[in-house]
Amino acid sequence: MTKFEVTGMTCAACQSHVERAVQKVPGVTSVAVSLLTNSMQVEGDIDTEAVIRAVDEAGYGASLSGGMSAKSRGAASENGGASAGSGATANGKGQKNGGKRGDSLKDRETPKLIKRLIASLAFLLPLMYVSMGHMMWDWPVPAFLSESHVNVGLYEMLLTILVMLINRKFFISGFRGLIHRAPNMDTLVALGSGAAFVYSTVVLFMLAYSVETGNMTAAHTYIHDLYFESSAMILTLITVGKTLEAYSKGRTTDALKGLMDLAPETAVVVRDGQELTVPVEEVEKGDVFVVRPGENIPVDGIVLSGTGAVNEAALTGESLPVDKAPGSRVSSATLNQSGFLTCKATEVGEDTTLSKIIQMVSDASATKAPIAKIADRVAAVFVPTVMGIALVTFLAWLIIGPMTGVANMEVIGYAMARGISVLVISCPCALGLATPVAIMVGNGKAAKNGILFKTAASLEETGRADIVVLDKTGTITEGRPRVTDVVPARESVEYTLLRTAVALESKSEHPLAAAVCEYAAQRNIRSEDTENFKALPGNGLSAIRNGKKILGGNAAFVGRYAAISEEMKAVATRLSEEGKTPMFFAEDGKLTGIIAVSDTIKETSREAVLELKKMGILTVMLTGDNKRTAAAISREAGTDTVVAGVLPDGKARVVNELMKAGNRVLMVGDGINDAPALTSADVGVAIGAGADVAIDAADVVLMKSDLLDVSAAIRLSRRVIRNIRENLFWAFIYNCIGIPLAMGALIPLGITLNPMFGAAAMSLSSFCVVTNALRLNLIRVHDTRRDKANKKQASLEALEIFNQKQGEEEMKRTVIIEGMMCMHCEKHVKNALEALGLTVESISHEANNAVIIGDAPADAVQDAVEEAGYVFKGIE
Repeated sequence: MTKFEVTGMTCAACQSHVERAVQKVPGVTSVAVSLLTNSMQVEGDIDTEAVIRAVDEAGYGASLSGGMSAKSRGAASENGGASAGSGATANGKGQKNGGKRGDSLKDRETPKLIKRLIASLAFLLPLMYVSMGHMMWDWPVPAFLSESHVNVGLYEMLLTILVMLINRKFFISGFRGLIHRAPNMDTLVALGSGAAFVYSTVVLFMLAYSVETGNMTAAHTYIHDLYFESSAMILTLITVGKTLEAYSKGRTTDALKGLMDLAPETAVVVRDGQELTVPVEEVEKGDVFVVRPGENIPVDGIVLSGTGAVNEAALTGESLPVDKAPGSRVSSATLNQSGFLTCKATEVGEDTTLSKIIQMVSDASATKAPIAKIADRVAAVFVPTVMGIALVTFLAWLIIGPMTGVANMEVIGYAMARGISVLVISCPCALGLATPVAIMVGNGKAAKNGILFKTAASLEETGRADIVVLDKTGTITEGRPRVTDVVPARESVEYTLLRTAVALESKSEHPLAAAVCEYAAQRNIRSEDTENFKALPGNGLSAIRNGKKILGGNAAFVGRYAAISEEMKAVATRLSEEGKTPMFFAEDGKLTGIIAVSDTIKETSREAVLELKKMGILTVMLTGDNKRTAAAISREAGTDTVVAGVLPDGKARVVNELMKAGNRVLMVGDGINDAPALTSADVGVAIGAGADVAIDAADVVLMKSDLLDVSAAIRLSRRVIRNIRENLFWAFIYNCIGIPLAMGALIPLGITLNPMFGAAAMSLSSFCVVTNALRLNLIRVHDTRRDKANKKQASLEALEIFNQKQGEEEMKRTVIIEGMMCMHCEKHVKNALEALGLTVESISHEANNAVIIGDAPADAVQDAVEEAGYVFKGIE
């Protein structure tokens, strides 16, 4: 995808025309132009010069983002500078010569428009004083005006010409669009204001002729047919609207500017043993830098020495500081609240996490949401249609006028006023801004809360999800096992049990062993020296400590050397049903107790699932675990259903089955082993991305590993969609009401729209749309009070069918067994296997095997076969 900056666009019609022009360039597969950011994203095998040439020939300017092209028209000056928000680039080494961070987002347009507005008002006010104050209310004026109608006309014309010169941009852009057969909003303004000026000039000549010939009655009539003040007022009021719009548009990028301003401009690096303060752009990978308390971290890095507490709210939205120690990763723009840190730079410039976030938000804001398509289709034909309506209105009133007995000149003026009103009240800008301003503000708000939408489409689709599929490990659960229960045997105590456990587990590399050692360390229980340590795969551990044999492992293994009471067996069964893994420990032939380990659910997972349910969203948990463990975790988390025993490709099949049933599916995973499912879903959400914000498989990236951010993303998306609908409704209803009113539809009721009021209404329409979008900044993404359930009820019927098929296709395994001599042996082994809950499809003493169906672990199958008195040789 190639990004361009586009200059010279003023409304949705311009945006549509640029898109159509670029779409015709060979090799272009898709193009998205943003009026808000004055940018364009083009996909395909393209010749950039051909794209720039196409934009140039369409009457606008274009350049590759980051540098002006020789082919660019340089229309930026005509357009009052780049729009606030245009061409947002990630800060990095490319800024060495570019001044302060955030320059690309600086609002250059509003100051220019304010100057233009002040200059316009300086000439409009004396014009209005004479044309309205003196002519209507007899306000005092100098004698050379009060005694001469011609002087009044000339005075008004000269001041109007000055206002037109100040606002010449409307005429340059408007007529250039007309020449290129791509009329825009400026065309409507230029035609409306220009028509009033030309008509008034003609009337002024007729006024002068009447005075010259002594026809003062006609002269008195003509002086009231001058519309110079309307011409100047139209231009000034549109400039008022443009100024308000530009200011509001500048506010839409406040969140992005805030992010860009977070990173410090300097860094303290250590070179040749000396601390040097250098511009952050000069920091290179591998440089060692130091961060003192109260300072922001300049680039991404890894802590070499020192400890501290770092506030990462700028990136994740999490206000609680995170402890950092040697080996911990730190990110640019985060605040070191305490401690002195020495770090090594790992990512600098455009590769820092902050820069990636800024680029992602900027790119997403330049893309288009599907909901904007209807506005684009209307905008493409809007201006020509309005020009046609204005012409028809003018001609219609020329015909209707004489029927009312009005004098011919008055009819022309009245008909012209109606046509001008149609031109100046019509506003395609509101249509063009309805979607992008809401997307920009929504994206900025999301980024401040650690939620990154990659495209406008993903922002829109997230709020429409009716089923959320959650991967278990790392999403619902912590992703690492922890000790949950310590149950000493009747003749033992917890301390003795933990001493035995840590003495064994400290020598093991198994993930469960690390959990036991961590638990013991928290209680200041240290490992003791042992001899003859052995790890028996599928069984457990054994060693000699102080001359006594200590054991740890499953019930079958430990039970061979120590008696396990029915009470302890019942405890183990209960723990297993809760999704935990019970580990038995014994010393010198006596059971010391059970330690249960489990991948515990996160503190916020159950609350997040409840929030999703309140929104009317069904939740599905996916896991590769066995059904018993999966069911226990699902119950604890509160998900509607669970699919267990699925591999990564199986997760994608589950998502596809749900989507085939007509559901909108949002898949949440860690973005690595869940990539197939994330890609398959309507929206893929990668949770706990941390520094890896550019996960390709995901449409939405959550910086924190907090499931509450999933409901927050959906909540924000829904509010953005609603805001866009409000904007589109206002844009459409404004034109649907305003244009007929300007045409004179309510004149029979005595209601007439003056062109000046039409211009005022037009100037405020875009401002209202942008201001409405800015309300999104007030959203509290974790506030559940306004949550409403989906009207559409999702269906899990497809999942029930999938589970049924999965049950039918459960893995068949062949157990190799030696020692069976007859059918009685077969029956004995079969009974032992069925006691494990397995289905024995076939068993043969001649083939020395048994075909089983079920999910019992291999070590349990081995124990059952050996306890039955036969030789277990393996499972195929």
